[in-house]
Amino acid sequence: MKELELKYGCNPNQKPSKIYVADGRDLPLRVLNGRPGYINFMDALNGWQLVTDLKKATGLPSAASFKHVSPAGAAVGLPLNDTLKKIYFADDLGELSPLASAYVRARGADRMSSFGDFISLSDICDESTAKAVRREVSDGIIAPGYTPEALEILKEKKKGGYTVIEIDPDYVPASAEHKEVFGICFEQGRNDLLINEELLQNIVTKNKEFPEEAKRDLIVSLITLKYTQSNSVCYAKDGQAIGVGAGQQSRVHCVRLAGNKADNWLLRQSPQVLGLKFVDNIRRPDRDNAIDVYIGDEYEDVLRDGVWQRIFAEKPEVFTKEEKRAWLDQADGVSLGSDAFFPFSDNIERAAKSGVKYIAEPGGSVRDDDVIAACDMYNMTMAFTGIRLFHH
Repeated sequence: MKELELKYGCNPNQKPSKIYVADGRDLPLRVLNGRPGYINFMDALNGWQLVTDLKKATGLPSAASFKHVSPAGAAVGLPLNDTLKKIYFADDLGELSPLASAYVRARGADRMSSFGDFISLSDICDESTAKAVRREVSDGIIAPGYTPEALEILKEKKKGGYTVIEIDPDYVPASAEHKEVFGICFEQGRNDLLINEELLQNIVTKNKEFPEEAKRDLIVSLITLKYTQSNSVCYAKDGQAIGVGAGQQSRVHCVRLAGNKADNWLLRQSPQVLGLKFVDNIRRPDRDNAIDVYIGDEYEDVLRDGVWQRIFAEKPEVFTKEEKRAWLDQADGVSLGSDAFFPFSDNIERAAKSGVKYIAEPGGSVRDDDVIAACDMYNMTMAFTGIRLFHH
């Protein structure tokens, strides 16, 4: 198939719309179910690049959850402990395959942002992964293949309209990329930069300690940033992104946004949240929203009389600011990647509040010395990668 006609572009008024390979080759993909749109393909193809990079860098099955051309979550297929299974609401799925574990991690990192996501998988989708996908609100999925059992499960989603895309894993795009804006054509070399541990060798802080787990998490972070709308930063822990800040004009706003998401991930593991008792048959999105509000500053919105009864079987105690701070102060070993240099040390100050211990950024700011000094004050380890990862 040379081209695929789409319903419309980014918006319904943008017609006609289609996808094709500029050099005339056949499309390297097939639509097995559903009718994907323009933004679906933007998410799918960016996500596919992310998970294939992660698989190459780590050797582990990988998954990504995309929304509006940026990842809400990305992860490799490490086993889940009981706490993570509970906060991801996957404790009733039985034994998860490595690919299913990667998906559950990617989808669970920021459940609010992942609502209605597009899923990318590095490996053939198996039944275990399809069962995890089946229960979530999602627009579609891309993978190099599907087992018959998995495909049957996925085709049942959205009353048979769920988008399922199969992509040729051997497809290699042209070395030059083209984009048109306002009738003006842009051309650039495709960003085929390999991200691996070699980028973490230039350690500029007094602390030179870089455990293997931290290196893995920083690779997850940097690869995630490679396909995130800039400015962007990514907090990572335990083989997954736990907070992605995308598309901000100010880097410190990126750090704050992503840091708040990382804090939510950490707070969801607290006894106060794990002990929440919900009413029977509450919808998954409603439960996710309630948790997000409960651990935020607007907690009264779910604790008011007449409201909490619709959500909780028992009214929870207020999760106080002091209790939240005490829990977050226990956090440690979080990694943080940045797609460009930190221009001020305030970024480090904010990162420290979310348990960041390891940082990777390009370096090159006139205030590098201030940023390094701030890292030294918090006994962080920071590497200058020497590479920028802007994505637009």
